Amino acid sequence: MSDLVQDLAEFVVAAPTPYHAVAEAVRRLETAGFTGGPGPGRRYQVRDGTVLAWSAPEGVVAPLRVFLAHTDSPTLKVKPNPDVGRGGWRQVGVEVYGGTLWNTWLDRDLGLAGRLALYDGSTVLVNVDRPLLRVPQLAIHLDRGVNQGLKLDAQQHLLPIWGLGAPAEGDLLEFLSGEVGVDADEIAAHDLVVHDLTPPARLGEESDLFAAPRLDNLSSVHAGIGALIAAADSGEVIPVFVGFDHEEIGSNSATGAAGPLLEELLTRLAGGFDARRPVFAESRCLSVDVTHAAHPNYLELHEPDHRTLPNHGPALKVNANQRYATDAPGAAAWQRACRDAGVPTQVFVGKNTVPCGSTVGPITATRLGIRTVDVGIPVLSMHSARELCGVDDPGFLAAAATRFLSDPL
Repeated sequence: MSDLVQDLAEFVVAAPTPYHAVAEAVRRLETAGFTGGPGPGRRYQVRDGTVLAWSAPEGVVAPLRVFLAHTDSPTLKVKPNPDVGRGGWRQVGVEVYGGTLWNTWLDRDLGLAGRLALYDGSTVLVNVDRPLLRVPQLAIHLDRGVNQGLKLDAQQHLLPIWGLGAPAEGDLLEFLSGEVGVDADEIAAHDLVVHDLTPPARLGEESDLFAAPRLDNLSSVHAGIGALIAAADSGEVIPVFVGFDHEEIGSNSATGAAGPLLEELLTRLAGGFDARRPVFAESRCLSVDVTHAAHPNYLELHEPDHRTLPNHGPALKVNANQRYATDAPGAAAWQRACRDAGVPTQVFVGKNTVPCGSTVGPITATRLGIRTVDVGIPVLSMHSARELCGVDDPGFLAAAATRFLSDPL
């Protein structure tokens, strides 16, 4: 692997949950000289599964250049009372988090990760990064029509197996307490999800493709952290990175894009509420989330004149109904960043008969009135347990984002 793609692979492996993604982001930021807490300088702030970081020289008020991404991915989340089972199998109760492709979680080796909240108010990260769980599919002999249409019930068919015998209350937490070295009686609550254990890999005859879990949207988080670290400290603009939690379920949370964290930070950096209006007017946000790569088996579902291809650069995302926040001046700023960075770019527009998704971009633009541009690298099999992109595109994105965060125009 190239150094950057290898680094992305290591980031993905280190970040099976938003809490782990934040911890890895903080580790990288601190290595680059960032410190925690509010104030000027190279700083960061953490709130649960969301991380904010910025580089603001002492006494400088300048236009903001903000990189927005999200730390969460569609998955299966463990229920509060997880110990279930029947038929001689012990299982874990889960519910669907986000718009995941359910069938991609079948017959895979799965780990379990997240955080444990203790009675003393502290939290402990846990990551069982080895085969622990499996969601078994029904044998074809018992479902002869499965290849003409698989139908899954999220309540009944997505429960992973993790052992034999009768379930007993407290089994899972007892096991996890041993993994992290705490007393099971001290665990008051948990936020746990399953994650695919197949390691990231390059593939294809020319090794020009990259497959990994959680490319949506850890590929953007990885690029944004690198871009912030590399952005020029000129004082002409103030670069900011934000990795939000809860984008996959609508962003309506205290730590999501619809919450107060970004507005509070940018208002402080702009000199306060009374001073922020002219600063916001000269500021720009780059909302970075993966986009749909043209699927060779389903080309009829893509807009024929705006297909996005792997290794052709990140795509500018445009939608007339503002599902993406891009407008012409914002598009020009992105095109300038790509030109100055020497990287290719392309344009994604959804087919008129196939509604597109949305991002944190329109939410941010609506809340703050800051010009926002939506972009993302093309990814195939988005929202599956494992996704695919071009091996060059993460580097293209990082280079263009670095230029965007440094652009004074």
